[in-house]
Amino acid sequence: MSADLHPSPLTDSDYDAKTRAALASVEASVDAWLQDDVVDIDTQRTGGLLEMSFPDGSKIVLNTQPPLQELWLAARSGGFHYKYVEGAWRDTRDGRELFEALSACASQQAGQSLRFTPPG
Repeated sequence: MSADLHPSPLTDSDYDAKTRAALASVEASVDAWLQDDVVDIDTQRTGGLLEMSFPDGSKIVLNTQPPLQELWLAARSGGFHYKYVEGAWRDTRDGRELFEALSACASQQAGQSLRFTPPG
């Protein structure tokens, strides 16, 4: 099933800025949790790819897809594609917001409640 989304038109530079901000926000949350001894998640970022490694050995990967203007999320629970719609990254299947879904996936894989927030 596909969500009836109407993606916001973005220039390449807007897309780049929005994806950089999203990945930076995720990294900042993980860094704060590590500093506050909440959870030990290792991150590795290469360009538009951010990999998070959890204590149980599982991973979550966020990856930019510039030709499609999407952000992709791969987690233990599956793979998801997000388009920028009216100020938020929305799942192309069900319209769920990226940071809400990422929080659920990370909480499941970390075995504790974690909450990511969108930039801005």
